Amino acid sequence: MAIWIALPLFCAALSMSSQAAQRPDQNQPLIYVADVEALIHAVSAEYIGQTIDRADSEGAELVVLELRTPGGLVDATRQINTKIIEARTPVVVYVGPSGARAASAGFLITIAADVAAMAPGTHIGAAHPVSGTGASMDETASEKAASDVAAYARSLASQRGRNVELAEKAVTESQSFTEIEALSAEPALIDLVATNIDDLLVQLHMREIKRWDGTAQILRTEGAQIERVEMNWRQRLLSAVAHPQVAVILFSLGTLGLTIELWNPGTMVPGIVGGLSLLLAFFAFQILPINYVGLLLILFGIVLLMIEMLTPTYGLLATGGAVSMVLGALMLVDTPAPELQLGLPFIFSTMLALAVIVGSMVRLAVRAQQTLPVTGSVGMTEKIAQVISPIPIDGAGRVSTHGEIWSAVSSESIGEGERVKVVMVDGMTLTVRRILPSFKEGSDA
Repeated sequence: MAIWIALPLFCAALSMSSQAAQRPDQNQPLIYVADVEALIHAVSAEYIGQTIDRADSEGAELVVLELRTPGGLVDATRQINTKIIEARTPVVVYVGPSGARAASAGFLITIAADVAAMAPGTHIGAAHPVSGTGASMDETASEKAASDVAAYARSLASQRGRNVELAEKAVTESQSFTEIEALSAEPALIDLVATNIDDLLVQLHMREIKRWDGTAQILRTEGAQIERVEMNWRQRLLSAVAHPQVAVILFSLGTLGLTIELWNPGTMVPGIVGGLSLLLAFFAFQILPINYVGLLLILFGIVLLMIEMLTPTYGLLATGGAVSMVLGALMLVDTPAPELQLGLPFIFSTMLALAVIVGSMVRLAVRAQQTLPVTGSVGMTEKIAQVISPIPIDGAGRVSTHGEIWSAVSSESIGEGERVKVVMVDGMTLTVRRILPSFKEGSDA
């Protein structure tokens, strides 16, 4: 009994000692680095939020967000910035490596950080909002949208002591700034330029920064333990599919797969692929700002194409279906972010391919339904047979067809060797009629 009691205690002590051995020196600074290379959406916000929460709980010295993004959703951007502002751990946004950019939503995240840094050869800015289709808005709507985002940018820059005028111009005039322009501005838009993460940490050591609430804090980064935080498998999957073009392609594949499975029950593979594609598409639709009227228009267009093939209307329903699908794709993504818009070439090519494939499959299905049976008693009708024993009137003879010998009756007397056509099947007896010989023109009757 004593052994069974002591064994769990021993295992627990061994586990605690192992964790203590893996735990860094309490005097050694701990820095978390998160690589944010994606559109800014709900998954990005969740990933950044989890990284900051982990740093806060572990008492880390610093969180570094290595950022490169073309932009994203305003709501997700505000969520990220709120997390940065409320964090107990200072947050550094580093736009890098060289050649990267932090545009649109990325610009707003950069100026919201405790420390804003850029690598050589990078740029930030171009945060002007556009319409949900990626085109220019009317003057009133454009002014309202730009004024809202510009006010947000000014508040961030003002509180962080950064250049308010340039922050506003990035929104109202779509201006972008290189790392040199951002650093040399008066006051500056960013705090420093670093060639890489190691150089960044060297420059940050013993640097005094001002937090959002106005308190000062000195950073200790020398000899720090750097721990990179990766997305979990769920976040990686959702981040990969959370792009409008990927979502539309998955939705199209899912629709085609299930359509093929319904027309050919038991095929299995199209049904499985179609179901998985639809599930992934709906996952993406939960993350993206989807206009479900647009999604219903795409489905309605597919239905119209199917009806056109079943009940031909000389192309009227097919045209309506194609127009419905294009309009649905145009309004599918409900956001002013141009990075999340579906371009017209993508919309027309995808919808055209989907229409052609669905139309071809329905046409094949209709043709198969109209094909006469070739097996069973129905398949014997109109077949040619050879008389192998005479068929008297009101009597029965025998014929050979399909490699089989059948009993046959006829309303006329038919001699042996003549060719006949099957007109009816009654059980195991065929009703036949003589095939009249054809005569060439000019021959004697």
